[in-house]
Amino acid sequence: MNKEDKIDSVIGKSTSIDGDIKVSGSIKVDGKIEGNIHSKESALIGKDSAVKGNISCRSAVVGGKIQGNINAQEVIEFQSGAQMYGDIICKGLIVEKGVFFDGNCRMSQETKEKQ
Repeated sequence: MNKEDKIDSVIGKSTSIDGDIKVSGSIKVDGKIEGNIHSKESALIGKDSAVKGNISCRSAVVGGKIQGNINAQEVIEFQSGAQMYGDIICKGLIVEKGVFFDGNCRMSQETKEKQ
């Protein structure tokens, strides 16, 4: 996420959501979500968060646990301690030491959204 980008929506630590979320900007998740996340901009998944569902976004920074697929138009960054159970599609990938990833990765110039 660029420093110029702003976070439009925040899901706090004590918040649990059961259902899909659509955001026209960026979203930061620190709580628990059981449902799909669609963000036209960035998705930031905090280190204490848990998401069960698919994520579609421009770019993603993941520090928590995801059980689902991520389709990013640009870069996905996995921070140390992140857990990913699912497949990812992106143009660029950053993986820090200490990340658990169980799934497949496809790096492509075109994401599913554009195909």
